[in-house]
Amino acid sequence: MLRLLTASLQQRRLLHLSNAISLIRLAHYKPQKAAAPPPAPPTPPKPPQKPVTFTVHDDTWQDPYSWMSNLGDKVAMRHMDVCMEQEEKYTEAVMSDTDRLQRKLQSEMASRMASHLSTPPVRWGPWLYYRRVEEGKQYPVLCRRSVSLNEEFISYNSPSAGFDFTSGKRIEQKLIDYNLEAERFGGYAYEELSEVSPDHRFLAYTMYDKDNDYFRLSVRDLTSGSLCSKPQADRVANLAWAKDGQALLYTVTDSNKRPYRIFCSMLGSSEEDVLLAEESDETVYVNIGHTKDFQFVTVNTFSNSFSKVYLINANDPLSGMTLAWECEVQAHCIVEHHQGYLYLFTDAAKEGQPVDSHYLLRCPVQASSGSRNWEGVFIDDPDFIIEDADFSNTHLILTLREGRNLRICSVDLPLPGGNGPVLLKELNPRFLPLPEYVSQISSGPNYDYYSSTMRFTISSPVMPDAVVEYNLSNGKWLIVQQQNVLHERTRTLYGTVSSTSSMDKSPSSRSYGSANKVNCEDDHLWNDLSEFYACEQYDVSSHDGVFVPLTIVYSRQNKQEGKSPGLLHGHGAYGELLDKRWRSELKSLLDRGWVVAYADVRGGGGGGKKWHHDGRRTKKHNSIEDYICCARFLIEKEIVQENKLAGWGYSAGGLLVASAINYCPDLFHAAVLKVPFLDASNTLLYPILPLTPVEYEEFGYPGDIEDFQAIRKYSPYDNIQKDVLYPATMQTHPKRRRFAIWLVLIRILRVRSFRLLGEKHGIIYTFVFDRLEYNKVLSSVSKAIISDSSHLHCFN
Repeated sequence: MLRLLTASLQQRRLLHLSNAISLIRLAHYKPQKAAAPPPAPPTPPKPPQKPVTFTVHDDTWQDPYSWMSNLGDKVAMRHMDVCMEQEEKYTEAVMSDTDRLQRKLQSEMASRMASHLSTPPVRWGPWLYYRRVEEGKQYPVLCRRSVSLNEEFISYNSPSAGFDFTSGKRIEQKLIDYNLEAERFGGYAYEELSEVSPDHRFLAYTMYDKDNDYFRLSVRDLTSGSLCSKPQADRVANLAWAKDGQALLYTVTDSNKRPYRIFCSMLGSSEEDVLLAEESDETVYVNIGHTKDFQFVTVNTFSNSFSKVYLINANDPLSGMTLAWECEVQAHCIVEHHQGYLYLFTDAAKEGQPVDSHYLLRCPVQASSGSRNWEGVFIDDPDFIIEDADFSNTHLILTLREGRNLRICSVDLPLPGGNGPVLLKELNPRFLPLPEYVSQISSGPNYDYYSSTMRFTISSPVMPDAVVEYNLSNGKWLIVQQQNVLHERTRTLYGTVSSTSSMDKSPSSRSYGSANKVNCEDDHLWNDLSEFYACEQYDVSSHDGVFVPLTIVYSRQNKQEGKSPGLLHGHGAYGELLDKRWRSELKSLLDRGWVVAYADVRGGGGGGKKWHHDGRRTKKHNSIEDYICCARFLIEKEIVQENKLAGWGYSAGGLLVASAINYCPDLFHAAVLKVPFLDASNTLLYPILPLTPVEYEEFGYPGDIEDFQAIRKYSPYDNIQKDVLYPATMQTHPKRRRFAIWLVLIRILRVRSFRLLGEKHGIIYTFVFDRLEYNKVLSSVSKAIISDSSHLHCFN
């Protein structure tokens, strides 16, 4: 009874309090003025139209904006500058109501960025090489330290200024300060190649000269720190050391950026560099490299119709080239040398029949070029394919794909000879421990051929990239560097934390299709986030019944069943793997309940050569249909709520997503196109940038009528539908043909769009998209998903 009375008393008090609040509100009430009408939406700019008629293969069309691609017309470019400024102002006005969200996202992402931008040290011979960024500087510094003075590399800042006052020795040596290189190259420093000589005395590197649009070769004497007087060459594409660092071979390009000449420069000599070879056929490309033991320089020549590999004796680079391998049709060919045997890793046809994956061959070095008898190393095994191969003096390291799983195994060298091809399991491979859901394994530099330690970067959708070192002799492994997302910082563990988990030495007792984890009892060391973020994999049936791999990631705590917004990534070109690595920026989406999905469509990698070929040239429509089917799957299975799906594509992936939007404009509510390739027809027909055979093999050759018709059907720029409501679209500057492709939609369509980022005349510039600018992308996508943005305009 007492409880009932107390409850009744509490209810009366609440009622009295409510009445009192109402009276106070009435007493202070003042009539409000009528709310002002919302401001009129900004008016999109209108660039001029200058229609030009084109006719190819009896197909005639008009392009009202072809003048934008005339980079040599100063008047046209001034008009484009005005258009770009107008678009920037328009976009700022459209996005003004997201300023608060942008600042919030930027603050979140900045807090997750690495506290330093230094690379983990790489051991090669007596040195540890690394790059680090000095406070307040824009570009990094390439440094090295003596291994003997740094058994445990603890900090980039210790000892101070690289000098150990206890021992009286300078520990750190600065090799290149790229901030000073920027002063040499007009305030901009971009390095493409960097090769230390085998004797660690010289460093050859190429820097981009933006005024002349080519890479310039320089050689620095690491003993004195000064630049060598020679070689200093322009338009350099490849490097290879010879004679233990006394000679440098390099290739130069022609006016169309085709590598076609090989030169040899003797360091310390006053003689002119020697021309070793020249390829006059404009369809043939020349690349050079060296075997890991520096015994041979390899020369690869290739075109659409053949591939050849030549060898140059590195001890006598002027002795000429010897043919080591040739095949019909362009193929991937890498030659290595190990104790008297040449090893060839290739995907060339076998006995005239195309193959779907790479394989390994070998033959004795002593065999003459005309009688080389290459034999297979492994018997084909349907349970796995070889994705990559690497060599040290004591081990062969293979990256294997078993269905969706990736694994790494090592095999002792030398291999038994004279018995022909063998099954991999007969060589007692040792499998290295890996976490779950590995999406990519990237081999590290691994310069030191005589080291038993190999470095790899392990990537996963639910784990920050882990740089891992494996000791192939004793099975120990070490996480050298990995970001700790939960504590918002990056840790570098070098010489301090390791695992002694042994490698699996009895693979015969388990199937190749078993789980990816192998005897990994110290899984917590991987900093795996699967406890907080789920990773699920599906096989989605495409338009022709082919199953397309689809991977989705979401927050276990914040996912909204049936109501989640989603972002679908796609690429589907060049046989390249879709980038499914964990990005700390995406945490801002995942923690807000988003689903991030990855569609491994045809044309990309991971499914062999056939998977690539079934999504290129006349079959490009397959990759687009695959992407659309994955999008529909997400909606039909209520993984993503209808009208809350956004697409995402980079470069050729931008073409994929834009084409999917043309096919099904109502399927997506927003799209992010990062440097998209949108004007395929004009780019391939009238390239203002030099295109390689790879480009035509990928997207089609317009001279072939079937290829041309396919290009016209999938090219986003040529298939925009009139009077159709398109999804909100954001894009960074395209890297092909024109940088404002989507301006053509001015007042033609009722379209929604967002911000254009990047340099003016943006053709292959450094992108600032993935870090602090990323907040603009997320706010753009979020706005398109959660609000009615029909007043926005697409600046195609």
